This record gives sequence, structure tokens and C-alpha cells, in this order.
Amino acid sequence: MTTTEETNEIFPRGDRAPASYFTGTAWVKVLIPEPALDTTVANVVFEPGCRNNWHSHKGGQILVCLEGEGYYQEKGQPIRLLRKGDVVQIAPGLIHWHGATPHGRFTHLAIGPGAGLGAADWMEPVTDEEYNSYKPQ
Repeated sequence: MTTTEETNEIFPRGDRAPASYFTGTAWVKVLIPEPALDTTVANVVFEPGCRNNWHSHKGGQILVCLEGEGYYQEKGQPIRLLRKGDVVQIAPGLIHWHGATPHGRFTHLAIGPGAGLGAADWMEPVTDEEYNSYKPQ
């Protein structure tokens, strides 16, 4: 099997995400491209320990957690543990990151409303200190 043929429970794994925006390995399969209803939808699979850089979205973002456990953090807030079935609403312009826990793969749908406003604004990588700061609540 090639990497684009491997699948999780629902969607093909997709192509490797750009290393310039991720620490570790992630896979992205675009399900609905930008022109559709001014909204994008992508399936994102994070390998254990993988996370994306700090970033924001001009139109906001919605994450729908499909598999595994992951982390989500807004700038200045503690890390939130995400599980299958969780939904996260991210306001436009809110700086945040998301990814897998250190011990398992994590999959979510990333829904991007207002896609016509432009792509994500990517910032610096999440440091190991920031990533490892999760404290169970």
C-alpha cells in the first residue's frame, strides 16, 4: 500500500502535511475544496506526538474529532484533551494549535468556514515545553 491508499476508519489518509507547518508527521485529505459553499473540509491524521504550529483562521475553524485522543490549545489557555465525538468551535483570528497526544494517533475533520477570506495565518512551532504542559483536569 502507498501512503495515499492507507485509510483510517472513514476516509483515505491523504498526503503528508507540509513540514513547515507541523512538528512530526500528519496526513491531510481535502474532502471539500475551497470554492464549495465558501467552506473547506479536510480529514487530518496526526501521528503520535505530531502537532501543527500556532495559527489562526480569518473565518474561524471547526474541529470534529473522529478517532484517538488529541490536544487543543488557545494562546494563553491550558491544553484541552480531545476525544472521539468532541467538537471545537474556534473563533475567527483566535491563535491556537492542535495535534495528537504523545501516545497515539489522532484524527479530526477540519472545517474552514469563510474560506474566501484566505488561508490560515501560520506562526511559530509549538515548543516541546508548551506541548508537554498538558495537565489532566
